[in-house]
Amino acid sequence: LGARACAVVDSDLRSITPEWFELLLGPIVSQDFDYVAPMYLRHKYDGTITNSIVYPLTRALYGREVRQPIGGEFGFSGRLAAHYLGKPVWESDVARFGIDIWMTTTALADGFKVCESFLGAKIHDPKDPGADLAAMLVQVVSAVFDLMETYEDRWRAVEGAEDDVPLFGFPHGVGLEPVQVTVARMTGIFRQGVRDLGEVWAQALEEATLADVTALAASHDEVFHFPDSLWVRVVYDFALAYRRRALNREQLIRSLVPLYLGRTASFVIRNRESGAEEVEAAIRSLADEFVREKNYLRERWS
Repeated sequence: LGARACAVVDSDLRSITPEWFELLLGPIVSQDFDYVAPMYLRHKYDGTITNSIVYPLTRALYGREVRQPIGGEFGFSGRLAAHYLGKPVWESDVARFGIDIWMTTTALADGFKVCESFLGAKIHDPKDPGADLAAMLVQVVSAVFDLMETYEDRWRAVEGAEDDVPLFGFPHGVGLEPVQVTVARMTGIFRQGVRDLGEVWAQALEEATLADVTALAASHDEVFHFPDSLWVRVVYDFALAYRRRALNREQLIRSLVPLYLGRTASFVIRNRESGAEEVEAAIRSLADEFVREKNYLRERWS
């Protein structure tokens, strides 16, 4: 059809407005950008996979500040669509389960012009991060780790992460719907993982990291704390184990779920009284830790 620009949006949105399409398509049509990622406000307990893994890892790997790399709403140019179509992924699990992070990473790593547009609030069918997200975690993290192998030469050459992308729209405060969380269920699954998955985790985690993770199981929920530095080591160790095929890859990523739930429970406990700005600062601090520890990943990758 010779389209200059295309926009896609999630199917369960309840906060979409006509203005979103000007924001998703306008930078492409009028400013010659190739990829428009969404920027929006979400409840502090929504988007936990993005906040704890995908955003900070993408930022550390590719050095670009794209806050919602799996947001679900994107604009892209006709030339980028043609580039996507030339990639050999369309019969793979990436196309079925990891398409949004693949779109974002490909645009970043292959040098296309990327920006963000502020869309306001993202309100969609709510999901308790302790109850509904295990399958999504496996799908998304597998795609991220696959892309690390595809773009190894690109991310290994990136130092730091200070290259903010242009932002369109006008950030402003918006009302958000609460997201219910069940901390006790998440910490319970984490402790069950410590009891049952020690041998599996030993195939993925460094000995000191495994010891630190195991020690967390003795903490009461009121003071349960999964430190940023430990979480970064866990994610990088799993990326390295995925690369060397320490276990069946799906089994490996499924074993990450209790660790992710432990980290998410810790985040909820520490931010119960925090406002939006404090929560965003905490997420940015985690992202900075991923950048600081990138040499840990780089040195062990080969």
